[in-house]
Amino acid sequence: MPPLIIVFAKAPRPGFVKTRLGLEPTAAASLYIDFVSRTLETVFKFREEADLELSLDIPYAAWTEFSILRTVQRDGDLGVKLYAALERGLSAGHPNVVILGSDSPTLPPEHIRWLLNCDADVALGPTLDGGYYGIACRKISPTMFNSVRWSSVDALRDTTAEIERCGMRYEIGPKWFDVDTPEDLHRMSANLRRPVLE
Repeated sequence: MPPLIIVFAKAPRPGFVKTRLGLEPTAAASLYIDFVSRTLETVFKFREEADLELSLDIPYAAWTEFSILRTVQRDGDLGVKLYAALERGLSAGHPNVVILGSDSPTLPPEHIRWLLNCDADVALGPTLDGGYYGIACRKISPTMFNSVRWSSVDALRDTTAEIERCGMRYEIGPKWFDVDTPEDLHRMSANLRRPVLE
């Protein structure tokens, strides 16, 4: 069975996504739709070597132009959602499960490939703000996300500490950036060959 790549995303509802960018809610939702589309376009480059999945926080008809398995995330904080998706994928027989966020729309394919190929129990793709754009697991533990301070500068540090406590081996991959603030949006625009909004 091939690896599994899951893209975690939120339903693009105005007022619920990208609220820190300082944009009008409908414009922020439209931008988020573009973020996820770009992420899926990159992930689809791996469709010959991995199974692909889009996992949303609620059932929602978005990104229907992509032919991809759709699931709904488990209720709970991000740690609960991540663990449930990882456990489901590994239990199904996938040797490696990669989960990517949807806040790094310019993430290079080689960063995803690093997550796919890393042979550590857990591989983490770090972001500049102290979090991570992706996680890949060959082994998991029910307590691996305990005490992680999500959406903080300590998210990656907390996660690696918990992984060590679980007796698992981890590796940290190449850095990239999330797009959460107006400054991040400018950085993203500089990385794109086409306009942010079309």
